[in-house]
Amino acid sequence: MIASVKRELLVRHLEAWAPAALHRARRVIYMHGFADADQGASAEAAARVLAEQSDFVRGRELSMLLVGDDVKPVSERLAKIPELAALNVHAVSGGTGEMLAVALTAAGAQRVPLLGYLDAASASEPPSPATVRALTAGKPAEVLLALAPGVSVDDYREGWPLFTAVELATGDEPGELLAFATMSGKSLEGFKETLWAVDEFAGVRYRDPGDPERHLIDISLSPHPGPLRREILAHLGRVGSATVTELRTFALTETVYRAADVTRVLHTLADSGTVTRQPPGGRLGGDVVIGLP
Repeated sequence: MIASVKRELLVRHLEAWAPAALHRARRVIYMHGFADADQGASAEAAARVLAEQSDFVRGRELSMLLVGDDVKPVSERLAKIPELAALNVHAVSGGTGEMLAVALTAAGAQRVPLLGYLDAASASEPPSPATVRALTAGKPAEVLLALAPGVSVDDYREGWPLFTAVELATGDEPGELLAFATMSGKSLEGFKETLWAVDEFAGVRYRDPGDPERHLIDISLSPHPGPLRREILAHLGRVGSATVTELRTFALTETVYRAADVTRVLHTLADSGTVTRQPPGGRLGGDVVIGLP
């Protein structure tokens, strides 16, 4: 079930990313690392999304890079699917950690829109931060990174201006981690909207990696606000006070929640007297300062 959630998140994000990237630039690259994982099912799902961009590709170049231990069977499988015939696919075997940067250089990925998807959740060992950071060669660049339970996502923040993570859980035990890193605030907001809009899969829920109580959250367009409330109060305890805009940014980058969820929580906290606001009345605009009593 976790594999289904990851695949839907990838497909939905690609559906938004690909047309926007092709509108922006004449060359666009999608990198699918660990492409031989899950028998290539995620790679095929991604390829089908990219192949649907035919209306945007005229006069432009859209490439898909497959990298993994042995991606030849995956590339051969994709080549046999008629609707993918026009898609420009390059396969590089030899291991994602060893070959990702090499493949990007060979493809001329520097300074072109670049999205990477690295599902290392079942890999023998997680990719090095340097491997993931190689994707920052793209301009703009972003990456979806899946990691095994217990791996520290914070190791992968360096080099990425905007970074967030969510735990995909099926119970009390630690679940897989999915990190998203980008250079675009708009793209981060879009990913957060996608995160809460995916179909619910039986038994799969989210957990905010920063929530000390490890509360499980049902996938919903109106997620339970408890973890966000706790994290905002803890954050205010550390910094003293913050503007609404700063708290919205905090939620986007340091929690699983959206910026819009912050406004809902702050209204509740202010109405109950749990936090103070300056000025005390009026609209809860971005420049309103929130603090603890």
